[in-house]
Amino acid sequence: MALLSFERKYRVRGGTLIGGDLFDFWVGPFYVGFFGVTTAIFASLGTALIVYGAALGDTWNIWRISINPPDVENGLALAPIRAGGLWQAVTFCALGAFGSWALREVEIARKLGIGIHVPVAFSFAIGAYFTLEVVRPILMGSWGYAFPYGIFSHLEWVSSTGYRYINFHYNPAHMIAVSFFFITTFALALHGSLILSAANPGKGEAMKTPEHEDTFFRDIIGYSVGTLGIHRLGLFLALAAVLFSAICIVISGPVWSQGWPEWWNWWRNLPIWG
Repeated sequence: MALLSFERKYRVRGGTLIGGDLFDFWVGPFYVGFFGVTTAIFASLGTALIVYGAALGDTWNIWRISINPPDVENGLALAPIRAGGLWQAVTFCALGAFGSWALREVEIARKLGIGIHVPVAFSFAIGAYFTLEVVRPILMGSWGYAFPYGIFSHLEWVSSTGYRYINFHYNPAHMIAVSFFFITTFALALHGSLILSAANPGKGEAMKTPEHEDTFFRDIIGYSVGTLGIHRLGLFLALAAVLFSAICIVISGPVWSQGWPEWWNWWRNLPIWG
């Protein structure tokens, strides 16, 4: 079935959260809606502000352009436009665009009559960004602890933040997050390779079915989560990776301000070693 003819089946009225029929329209294959309009507004304004910030700076080198947060001494106050206020405005636009996009996904899910798994998953990514740019700076008392918008400047922020706690790899939540990232990649690589193997049989062989796939994993590891289960597992692993990524940074500073290797002294001080 052609893609556009398939889409016509789902181009039905309703499912909107705000605006009713006023914004209930499509542009080509793309549903717009009220939150599609707000996404476009926030994204366009934020992009324009970044370009304006680049114009205020001393370079147009894409690698060196940076929109920096206010100085730490500024605290949580509104800053002048050239001294961090631009960063505050861009952050507001970013949150508006991300939130609008998630709500647009909710409206699409309602039209399709499916669950809101996609916007919920996206909200975890939004939550991680919100944690970095809003929650942690507020807990530490200054917007200056947030990361800047720039390629090299962002990488430098990541590096300096890690070294500030001596060795970030000793952060327990960081360990869990990295483990979940690796496990997600491994699990979905196994899934993808299995699908390719089943869908591309050898010459003269019949295409394999999910029953063959389940049997393969039962023979290899003794258990198969099934075709639906592997996608649920992949979603859980990916969301857990993002969640612990947010936790690992929000506890660095507000909860633990020393070097992370020192945190593990509790293990060395257990009475069982006496």
